[in-house]
Amino acid sequence: MKICSIASGSSGNCIYVEELKTKVLIDIGISGKKVTDSLSKIGVDGKEIDGILVTHDHEDHIKGVGILSRKYDIPIYANQGTWEVMKDRIGKISSKNIKYFDSRTSFTIKDVYIESFSTSHDAKDPVGFSIYGENKKMSIATDLGYINKEIFEKLYGADMLLLEANHDVEMLKAGPYPYYLKRRILGEEGHLSNESAGKALIHLVEKGLKRVLLAHLSQKNNFPELAYQTVYNILTEHKIKVGKDIKMDVAHRESMSEVYSL
Repeated sequence: MKICSIASGSSGNCIYVEELKTKVLIDIGISGKKVTDSLSKIGVDGKEIDGILVTHDHEDHIKGVGILSRKYDIPIYANQGTWEVMKDRIGKISSKNIKYFDSRTSFTIKDVYIESFSTSHDAKDPVGFSIYGENKKMSIATDLGYINKEIFEKLYGADMLLLEANHDVEMLKAGPYPYYLKRRILGEEGHLSNESAGKALIHLVEKGLKRVLLAHLSQKNNFPELAYQTVYNILTEHKIKVGKDIKMDVAHRESMSEVYSL
C-alpha cells in the first residue's frame, strides 16, 4: 500500500492511497490542477483514479471534488448527509458517479476494503476512514474534537495513521481568532490539539501502530516543529521511543509528503 499527503490544513486537504491496482483520493479541498500536477509528480495520471472518498462537507475537503470527477469520470463516495450539503457546491455530477455509503459501514472499491466511522465535528455527518489492503491497514482521523472509544477501536491495528494535530492550545487562546471561533476549535465538535494527539497515540502505539503522520495543522495556531515536539515529548514521557517504537512525520499545508509504502 502506498500513501501520500498531497495537502493538509485548513486551506485544503487531499490524500492519495494506492493498493495493488486500486487508486483513490480522500478529500479534494484544493484546485483540480494542483491535484493533477501533484499526482503526475508521483507517476499517477488522474484518469487512473478509481474513486474519491469524502470525509465531510467543509470547503477545505470538497473544493476540487466535482472538478476532478467531471474531468476524469471518477465516482464520488460520500454518506447521505455529506451529499445533501455538498451537492449544490461541487457542480453537476454524472448520476453514475454519485455513490452513497452509510456511516459506520464498510464498502469496497476494486482491491480495497473501506471502513467508515463517525467523528465529532461541526459538519452534517463527518466520518473518518480505515482502508484495508493486502495485510495492511491505514486510517485517517482528522477534523474531530475528540477521540471516543468507538473511534479508538476503529484505529486499533492500523499500520499507518493520519492523525490531526491542529493547534497548540495556548497559541490558540492568545491568538487573533475571535472568541466564538476559539470556542468552536476547542469544543467537542472542533479540532484535535497537539497534546490530545500525543495522548491518543500512547494508546494506539500499545495497539501496534508503527507510523503516524500528524495532519491538518492550523496556520495561525500551530507550526510543524511545535506539533512534532509536543507529541514527541508526550510519547517520550511514556517510554515510547520515536523512531523505534513509532515513526512520526508532519504533513505540510502546501507541499506533498513523501510516498509511504506499507
